[in-house]
Amino acid sequence: MKYAIIIPDGAADLNLEELGNRTPLAAAKKPHMDWIARHGKCGSVRTIPTGMSCGSDVAILSVLGYDPHRHYTGRAPLEAAAQQLKVGPDDWIFRCNLVTIIDGVMEDYSAGHISTEEAALLIREVNRVLGGRTIQFYPGVSYRHLMTIAQPMAVQTTPPHDIINKKTHGHLPTGEGSAQLRSLMDRSAAVLANHEVNSVRRDLGENPATHIWLWGEGKMPQLPSFKDRFGVQGAAITAVDLVRGLARLIGWEIIDVPGATGYVDTNYAGKGQAAAEALDDVDLVCVHVEAPDEAGHNAAPQDKVKALEQIDRHIVAPLLEKLQSFGEDWRILVTPDHPTPCKVRTHTADPVPFALAGKRVGGGVIDAPFNEESGAAGDLHIEHGHELMEFFLTVR
Repeated sequence: MKYAIIIPDGAADLNLEELGNRTPLAAAKKPHMDWIARHGKCGSVRTIPTGMSCGSDVAILSVLGYDPHRHYTGRAPLEAAAQQLKVGPDDWIFRCNLVTIIDGVMEDYSAGHISTEEAALLIREVNRVLGGRTIQFYPGVSYRHLMTIAQPMAVQTTPPHDIINKKTHGHLPTGEGSAQLRSLMDRSAAVLANHEVNSVRRDLGENPATHIWLWGEGKMPQLPSFKDRFGVQGAAITAVDLVRGLARLIGWEIIDVPGATGYVDTNYAGKGQAAAEALDDVDLVCVHVEAPDEAGHNAAPQDKVKALEQIDRHIVAPLLEKLQSFGEDWRILVTPDHPTPCKVRTHTADPVPFALAGKRVGGGVIDAPFNEESGAAGDLHIEHGHELMEFFLTVR
């Protein structure tokens, strides 16, 4: 058997007036996703367990078949695994965003989606000034970076994308060790203020990186091998360290694609081609695309529609063609990890629609395109998100 999973991050949404009172999934021209829905099953899955944060870390852990209640330790450790950072068992790892804060308001959680090259220069300067024996900063991709700290912590933090256009004062870290975190965030402003990178960005009318923002804390988890659990060897294609880290921790191969950015300008065609080729060597390929999520955070429904159409044309289409070349021994699954509604500009915990087709899947109870409405009307509703993977791989 060959398996393909496509995760359009944050694709699920609400009806929007500017889309004719439709969701982006309903408005997008996506004949191949719709083919999967019509020739297989539609349903819904709750990827965020009750009481847990509405993050991609929790949601994708569920999609990959791992119960977050048992295995989740925080977002930052997963990204550290992607970078293969050497951290001690007692080290705390934090996500470190470069953000734009103006007059105490979170104007931009991504510093204008700063480039990886610019961001690396800034993080290295932050590490030179604020790092030390027990604190280290590590550059990542675009605005997404990491910090490690070797001291006891019991803090609560807030993702910056949850407080867009809000005052930051009431959302700063709290708890044991939080004073040091707040100090680092405050002191970063002086380090970044007059850096050449920010001077150029201001001259170009782009958002400067005014501060670091620390969140997503945790210690490194230990996850059981996916192949040991399911008997299937997998590979992942993604531009996001969170997903790369999860893939590495469960023993999947990671396939790098030039031009994969984690934004709406990502190399969709390159991802689709690499995924199709990977199926010659592995049992399962998983393609994660961050673009719909970024469009949701930016309240840009047209960008979300375009991203979904690109995913359908350049990723789902070649994967379907490749799978069908194996005869009948294949299955395909399309599912967002969580909703990122454009009206809300952050993640929500609502169930998401999914569509799957292939060997022994059978037909559904409806003949409708793939969207939130068909998912809700389908005949398969999975309350515990981590059970979707086992159903997908073992359905009889």
